[in-house]
Amino acid sequence: MIIYIHGFGSSGHGGKASLFREYFEDEVIAPSLSYVPNLAIDTLEQLIEMLLEKGETVGLVGSSLGGYYSIYLANKYDLKAVLINPAIYPYKTLDKIGMARNYYDLTTFEVTSDHIQALKGLEVSEISNQENFITLLQTEDEVLDYNDAVEKLSESELVIEEGGTHSFENIESYFRKIGSFLA
Repeated sequence: MIIYIHGFGSSGHGGKASLFREYFEDEVIAPSLSYVPNLAIDTLEQLIEMLLEKGETVGLVGSSLGGYYSIYLANKYDLKAVLINPAIYPYKTLDKIGMARNYYDLTTFEVTSDHIQALKGLEVSEISNQENFITLLQTEDEVLDYNDAVEKLSESELVIEEGGTHSFENIESYFRKIGSFLA
């Protein structure tokens, strides 16, 4: 089972999540996660543990903040993960946000210092099995510096495309590769 983990302010009904559901059909779960980091991680840990108890093979696909969560979870449970323009230091990126908007339902929420501290607490300083990761990056990401991911995940399989955007243009062209890697 593939768990698609959306990015900050997104949902399990976002554009990439919908593309993954369409292609992978009943082999993907794309939960809509809380903007509160501890609640999001708790939801994902419960889901992973439930699937593992059932004997399922679990693979992660994380986009942006979902990539950060995927690094933490893949390390904790020794899972394979595909990271799409992953956030490497979200506690720095989100530190100045304050009020933010959910892109799916347009509700607003506040990013607090507690959220930032929770994100810091999820940081993996030493990624143990980088061969368990594929990192997909586009160099024109307007939100994150792709070089942070190149440095942090240098031992993973790095796929770096010139151009692109933070949302990662043409992600569907990698679905076959993602499916094979996570199988």
